[in-house]
Amino acid sequence: MNRPRKELPPAEIKKLYGRSGNRCAFAACRRELVLEAAEADSTKQIAERAHIVAHSDDGPRGDPSFPREQLNTYENSILLCPACHAQVDVHPNTYTVDRLRTIKADHERWVKSKLAAAMPSVGFPELEVVAKAIASPPSTPTDDFTITAPREKMAKNRLTSNVGQLITMGMVRSQEVSGYLQNMSTFDPDFPERLKSGFLTAYQDFRAQDLDDDALFEAMLEFASGGDMDFKRRAAGLAVLVYLFESCEVFEK
Repeated sequence: MNRPRKELPPAEIKKLYGRSGNRCAFAACRRELVLEAAEADSTKQIAERAHIVAHSDDGPRGDPSFPREQLNTYENSILLCPACHAQVDVHPNTYTVDRLRTIKADHERWVKSKLAAAMPSVGFPELEVVAKAIASPPSTPTDDFTITAPREKMAKNRLTSNVGQLITMGMVRSQEVSGYLQNMSTFDPDFPERLKSGFLTAYQDFRAQDLDDDALFEAMLEFASGGDMDFKRRAAGLAVLVYLFESCEVFEK
């Protein structure tokens, strides 16, 4: 039976791309899935989302008993380059549902390990690139500067342990971010407020797109790192995001 094909909802896309590091999930490949701009051409996204359980019953790894509402979800998707996508669909008996789920889980652990390995080397130069790209004119000041404990804020934003691991990772450089902002404020007193304003604007824009829970955090991390796939740049973005998550009203209290 062929079912009407639906696109993956935006929130599920944010989780899929963010957790994959925008790389092919095959360990022997792990190709970056954005082609860099050439002199006369713009960047090109080449990622392909493969269904783990096929969308149609007679497709690769089709399963008529699989719940229809779970077909177009992050959990039933794996991000691949075009060549690896063709390979898994041509060889469904080799790349079974269980094997693809294992490949996806292993790849996401690898992405986290690379991010964690990059975090200790994040210093002022990397933070400067991130912070200056984000800072924007201050929005309307708020009198609400109540700080909510990270664990409580995670619960209110329905963030899972997956994001909790990223927050713990980002906390490694909290003092470095604080020192950087103190240094910047000595000759640009408004800079910390402009940085916070840039994050708040992005947060409100993503909420307006109906993003929440882990998808919202992944969207904010992509924003913080400028969509860059380099692990060091992404680690710097995570460090700044987590610092603001801890210290001010970015994310719902």
